Amino acid sequence: MSADGKLSTRERRQVKISGALDFSRVDRLKAGCDAIMVGIGTVLADDPSLTVKSEDNRNSRLSRGADLHPVRIVVDSHARTPPDAKILHKEPGQRIIAVSQAADGKKVAELKKNATVIVAGDEMVDLMALLDELGRMGIKRLMVEGGGTLIAGLISAGLVDEIYTFIGNIIIGGKDAPTLADGPGFVKEAEFCRLSLVDVQKMEEGILVHWHVRHTT
Repeated sequence: MSADGKLSTRERRQVKISGALDFSRVDRLKAGCDAIMVGIGTVLADDPSLTVKSEDNRNSRLSRGADLHPVRIVVDSHARTPPDAKILHKEPGQRIIAVSQAADGKKVAELKKNATVIVAGDEMVDLMALLDELGRMGIKRLMVEGGGTLIAGLISAGLVDEIYTFIGNIIIGGKDAPTLADGPGFVKEAEFCRLSLVDVQKMEEGILVHWHVRHTT
């Protein structure tokens, strides 16, 4: 995110915030996960492939008996994922689209041609139910790349264990620009998500911060 906490511009236009070192770090982290998840907003704005890029990281996955790429997952309550989206077609691997009961049946049928569709929730995807189902499928280590609405929903549901933030040396500005945790936000201080600082390091022209989420019982 930018120095003022923004993920992109108010038009949801992708902005280069970090450089090659951080991209390599993220690729290594991605390679070590069972699955990578994004929200539909990220798919519509950036059309990501969510693949492991480095040949070394790919070989590392293959050497331990894993597929070339982690399972790619889109949280898409109303089945808006374009049929030609990169996430559905670029390189081999398993794809999952999570939709709600309110999703259009024809769009769901189209998505089923290239992905496994999980239905969870009535109007919006029930994130707790989705992660329960992913766990039953053998997905234990899940990386979420964005966007802010999905991350906020997962934090609110108590489903996040750790957070990495690269904070770059730019200011994007704009009250409508997306942040790390969008959505309605917390109202009472007692509801705030509390973090424990694990590590801070200078990287390129920014800093990388690693947090653990404090879960209340």
